[in-house]
Amino acid sequence: MPSPTLLRASAGALGCAAQLASRRAFTTTVAVRGGGAPHYDPPSGWLFGVRPGEEYKKEGWEGPFFYGICGSFVVATIAYAFKPDTSIQTWALEEARRRLEAEGILEDPHPEK
Repeated sequence: MPSPTLLRASAGALGCAAQLASRRAFTTTVAVRGGGAPHYDPPSGWLFGVRPGEEYKKEGWEGPFFYGICGSFVVATIAYAFKPDTSIQTWALEEARRRLEAEGILEDPHPEK
């Protein structure tokens, strides 16, 4: 049988957790408190933090990043436009045409002279 001191200590801990959980709305879990300051930057009212009348100064990474992203989109678009047609429908059509030409049912569209 557990000692009365242990029972009182565990009952106190459970009561504290139950009391904290009962204060929080719509949950039965205990709130976990962590250290550190809140991560909130109050709004300054300026777009991108640049005051009206000031000229925006680009950082060193912005130019290469912009041209790299735009260039990769151009390359991807060209690669997508000229990709080979590997669909099963195209293969089946070519295979059927080849077999029909071999059997003589369909004439060769490009006869050799």
